[in-house]
Amino acid sequence: MNNERTEISSLGEFGLIEHLTKNIELQNISSVLGVGDDAAIIDHSGKQTVVTTDLLLEGVHFDLSYTPLRHLGYKSVIANLSDIYAMNAVPTQITVSIGISNRFSLESLDEFYEGVYTACEKYGVDLVGGDTTSSQKGFIISVTAIGEVAPDKFVKRSTAQKDDLLCVSGFLGSAYVGLLFLEREKKIFMESPGVQPDLEGEAFVIGKLLKPEARKDIVEFFETQGIVPTSMIDISDGLSSEILHICRQSNLGCVLYEEKIPVAEEMKKAAFKFEIDPTACALSGGEDYELLFTIPQSDYDKLVLHEGISVVGYMTDPEQGARIITKGGGKHPITAQGWNHLSP
Repeated sequence: MNNERTEISSLGEFGLIEHLTKNIELQNISSVLGVGDDAAIIDHSGKQTVVTTDLLLEGVHFDLSYTPLRHLGYKSVIANLSDIYAMNAVPTQITVSIGISNRFSLESLDEFYEGVYTACEKYGVDLVGGDTTSSQKGFIISVTAIGEVAPDKFVKRSTAQKDDLLCVSGFLGSAYVGLLFLEREKKIFMESPGVQPDLEGEAFVIGKLLKPEARKDIVEFFETQGIVPTSMIDISDGLSSEILHICRQSNLGCVLYEEKIPVAEEMKKAAFKFEIDPTACALSGGEDYELLFTIPQSDYDKLVLHEGISVVGYMTDPEQGARIITKGGGKHPITAQGWNHLSP
């Protein structure tokens, strides 16, 4: 293991930027000019440009006591790419800006950027710019993602139609249960520093939290099948919150079936260890980065060709409200209990 520590102050700001970006190779034709000038130049040749930004703060969005820096770099990119895919668009470039204190060495920043570059390579995205500054309040990360989409293919949250099928990709709630395990082990460690963490058998849920993936494959599937969802959103704050966004912005109600909500067996077993309901984790847990979307019923036959997509309900008149039908047959209003990063 390399225990060398290089002080960032020994490089200066421009030396640091040069160090962190020296191995960039541009992958997209649209990336005309990347890092190294006053601004990047992007040419999307008649396609529409999609832009999204996320701000991540240490102590609010991540905890470095159990988040490896390379995982943090990877996840910081994924969170933004997921927003681009949620528009039915293809991400092509990102910028990454960071605020750091002197407790971070050059080697630790190399770890963070190793994760950033791994995500860029996997998803075919170019890092074309960013900024660095000093921070008195821990690690600050701001990522902007840029993508492209044909003018008639982008998908909003506000265009679902009555009787559309309500669909979701993947499994839900796993990242939230992974967070519960890591928070539990952190608490135990703070009280008894000699105790080794007990995370035996929980690699699935912890992996879903620390190293999530964006659903590039779902958007590619839409393209090959000629499917254009009528609305779409990524699931970062819990299924219930995202469903209510689509209902509110499309001025519709919905019916959601509890028995149709996809949860992994590994998550179920893990949730039971905390004596919590897996459905509650799926409804209110965040950071799954799956896609929630609506499609016309006429596209159902195409949809079943992808085993990673579940139909969980349908859209209704707004007067009927957003309701969940439980496994026992009860009907209840859907309430947004997702994670609120603005709460005190």
